[in-house]
Amino acid sequence: MALTINTNLSSLIVQRNLNSATTLLNQSIERMTTGYKINHAADNAAGYSIATNWSTQLGSLDVAADNAATGADMLTTLEDTYSLITSHLQRIRDLTEQAANGTYGSDSLKAIKSEITARFEEIDRIADNCEFNGIYLMNDTVGGAITLQVGLYAADSSQIELDAKLFEDAHAVNLFTTYGDSAAAVSIDDLAELCSGYDSDTETIVGNQSAMLNKIDMVINEISSRATTLGAAQNRIDSAMETIDVQTENITSSLSTIRDADVAEESSSYIQAQILQQAAATLLATANQTPSIALSLV
Repeated sequence: MALTINTNLSSLIVQRNLNSATTLLNQSIERMTTGYKINHAADNAAGYSIATNWSTQLGSLDVAADNAATGADMLTTLEDTYSLITSHLQRIRDLTEQAANGTYGSDSLKAIKSEITARFEEIDRIADNCEFNGIYLMNDTVGGAITLQVGLYAADSSQIELDAKLFEDAHAVNLFTTYGDSAAAVSIDDLAELCSGYDSDTETIVGNQSAMLNKIDMVINEISSRATTLGAAQNRIDSAMETIDVQTENITSSLSTIRDADVAEESSSYIQAQILQQAAATLLATANQTPSIALSLV
């Protein structure tokens, strides 16, 4: 190789290798401090795109999990409310059967009617106040089924539709005229009169209380049917939440594989780049002195 002054090829070679070592060193530092081996699209264009997509899916799965949990909370509210209504209906049935026994005078039947009336009024109060996040679930204002978004996509497999039956009117008169076939009952007082056999207006015993027992049973069965439907929906939500957990775990594992830095590997690369950088810096000083040898020839 010719000895030249204007062009120091040795220095250029060392500079190039020094720059390369410095780049590797900085890359290793960045990866170890961020914990990621893909920090820029240039690091791995395909991997960057995949990682971004998976990160988006993980965020959406978190929302889906919240949706499912909120749906489960709503159904729990509904279930507890139906349980309260059932307990009142069971007590009303007991009082109706008691009134049907012909051993009670008007004063006793009046007292029975008073409690039955209070129970029906409480059923209506419960129905009016069964609310979740601004949605009133028992006063026939939902307007049909409620759909829960528990997956990533706009497909049936990502949604759970809650039966509209769960949100039908649960007021006492509506329950009895719809399911108990008590068309004559147009008010709570009418219902209480049919159950107790006592007419408060005329203060007389009108009898025929036992006819209401089957009708009360029909209403209790209707509430029980709604609770059964509700339980099935709860099971679907639980399954959806388990599916979300599995999806989240799998995507997280895959994302870690493609994006996370291996600290042990990066530490080794860091040491290697550091040694190369230091060696190149030392040799650069020597290479920069090479042209001065020409002075010894003069």
